[in-house]
Amino acid sequence: MMNVPHQRLRERAGAAGLTALMVGGLGFVLLHGLAAGFLPPAMQQGLATFAVLPDPPPPERVVPPPRKITRPSGKASPPNLRSKATEVTAPVPVIVTVPPPIVVAPLPNIGVQATSGASDRPGPGTGAGGIGNGDGAGGDGDGDGSGMERMPQLIRGDVRGRDVPAWALEQGFHGTVRMRFHIDTQGRPSDCRIVGSSGSAEMDAITCRAVETRFRYRPWRDADGRPVAATVLRDQEWDIPGDDELNARRNGS
Repeated sequence: MMNVPHQRLRERAGAAGLTALMVGGLGFVLLHGLAAGFLPPAMQQGLATFAVLPDPPPPERVVPPPRKITRPSGKASPPNLRSKATEVTAPVPVIVTVPPPIVVAPLPNIGVQATSGASDRPGPGTGAGGIGNGDGAGGDGDGDGSGMERMPQLIRGDVRGRDVPAWALEQGFHGTVRMRFHIDTQGRPSDCRIVGSSGSAEMDAITCRAVETRFRYRPWRDADGRPVAATVLRDQEWDIPGDDELNARRNGS
């Protein structure tokens, strides 16, 4: 009775050992067979191991940067016009002095006197007139009386022989030059003009030039003694004997 459990125990132990041996052998075969490549390809594919990969991450969203709107950079402007002074200079302005107005008679004088003039105030005629209110000679005596306007008087100046051209000295010349010229308050003649020719334009010009350059007058004075500009008529007579005339005079004498 005592040997039966012991025998069963031995049988169970043997079965357990055999089972363990089989499991160990199978594990050995599996391990070494997979490592050495003894298993057929179909079994190798069935026993292949693989790693389970995690879920792929969501795609990264790329946010583009804000687009910059750029304008083309400004360029330098073309060169401006350069000012340049003109090479032509402005002429110097000529200042024209206006001569003082000439006091003239309202009517032309048709007499034959050597001088003529007009007063600066209205009178009874074309010439000296009016009553003075200052000191002056009354009639032929001395003392207070009516004043008189004094006409221009020649105080110096003449036409010289050296002014006469050679042809006039040789051939002789006879003629009268009638001139009209202006006498200012200082007694200087100017603006000489020929109103009656002597017959020779050269002699007329010589006479007028001598009057303007050499003649000096005591100016016209009004009843108050103030100098007044005047216009004067003057006749210059030429009487130049030629060589033949001089010889005839010598022989006749």
